[in-house]
Amino acid sequence: QVQLVESGGGLVQAGGSLRLSCKASGSISSINGMGWYRQAPGKQRELVAQISSAGTTTYADSVKGRFTISRDNAKTTMYLQMNSLKPEDTAVYYCNCNTWTWRNYWGQGTQVTVSS
Repeated sequence: QVQLVESGGGLVQAGGSLRLSCKASGSISSINGMGWYRQAPGKQRELVAQISSAGTTTYADSVKGRFTISRDNAKTTMYLQMNSLKPEDTAVYYCNCNTWTWRNYWGQGTQVTVSS
């Protein structure tokens, strides 16, 4: 079992920055890739960014050049640095991980609100 806890969400003005954190606990050694997803009201959950166990990163087109995903060396904490935030970035942001045993885990989510 893996537990994921997000933090760092909040209210920010357009153009501002936030840094989200995702702390993993439990079977840390089983974690393969990790990622950030978001879900805005009335919309489907979408992938924002992901990072593989080797450190390879991918981003949604809508956040490329503005968001940066990273992971600490112990692979216990993942981050999402969000710069130049836009009102359309407003959503609940979820941390996700998959394991070498083909299991998938989610955090509880953290709200990000960007005012215009």
